[in-house]
Amino acid sequence: MVQRINGMARVAKAKPAWTGDKVKVGIVGAGVFGGYHAQKFSSSKYAEFVGVTDASARAADALVAKVGRGEVFASLEAMAGAVDAIVIATPASTHANLARQALAAGKHVLVEKPLALRGAEARDLAKLALERNLVLQVGHQERLVFDAMGLFSTPERPTRIEAVRMGPRAPDGRCEDVSVVFDLMIHDLDLAAELFGGEAHTATAYGRSTHTRFLDEASAELVFANGVAKLTASRCAPTRTRMMKVEYPSGRVEIDLITRDVINTTDFDIRADVSATLPDPLGAADEAFLAAIQGRDVSPVTGGVGARAAALAELVETGAFVAAAA
Repeated sequence: MVQRINGMARVAKAKPAWTGDKVKVGIVGAGVFGGYHAQKFSSSKYAEFVGVTDASARAADALVAKVGRGEVFASLEAMAGAVDAIVIATPASTHANLARQALAAGKHVLVEKPLALRGAEARDLAKLALERNLVLQVGHQERLVFDAMGLFSTPERPTRIEAVRMGPRAPDGRCEDVSVVFDLMIHDLDLAAELFGGEAHTATAYGRSTHTRFLDEASAELVFANGVAKLTASRCAPTRTRMMKVEYPSGRVEIDLITRDVINTTDFDIRADVSATLPDPLGAADEAFLAAIQGRDVSPVTGGVGARAAALAELVETGAFVAAAA
């Protein structure tokens, strides 16, 4: 199997045949997404939900009680001895360190986005997983939606992409340990890179802080080999907006990611409603993670993919800081 890290192809060792029954899964983080993952894995025929660890013992107890199975562990290290795979669903600023600990313990890892806050660190994690013959999957679930819609199988590459992803501040302050670039824009950075088929050469970016010490609004223009992406993200907007316009030599596709309405002037088969084929993107991603571990399929969102998105986000942040200092 060939995996790509930082633009270089590497041949992965063949994974040994899975000899266990169900994949034993533990979760780090008992928040909203930790709860989602616990429910998915506890109901999967391929997994056994073993338990959770969280800095808040009360939150961990509540999650186990809600799921109705599993136990609370004192730490990732304590949990590692009882599981085959670890899900990282903690604040973004902790992802890289926890993912490294889990991989070092020999565990397969599913980590919510972003994989890391620096491209080099993310690439090191992807490389570590490859060297240890472990599955490292990153939580860019919107890739599954775009794939189901047919946007990753068009016969043409785009020439221009415009995306807007805006919304109000989260009432609980969730994700405010990182900038809006790593919180929201990273979704569109990942999608744009996949649609263009490579990494950006340059990025011009601007941003400002409104209620955190990080960027809460940001805009960027990224130049790829065959086109340009113009992206805007905000977590202090009055209303939610999620849209993307993809221009091709033969026409354009405009998508409202909230309503799933699509305007398509191309001849491409773009499906607006994927509810029948992909009713649960998070559940599908979790099942894909299990399939990759058991050798039934390959992961749709590898560590290399997560590393590329993290590197692009770092490029945008750096551009915004340079612009602010000018």
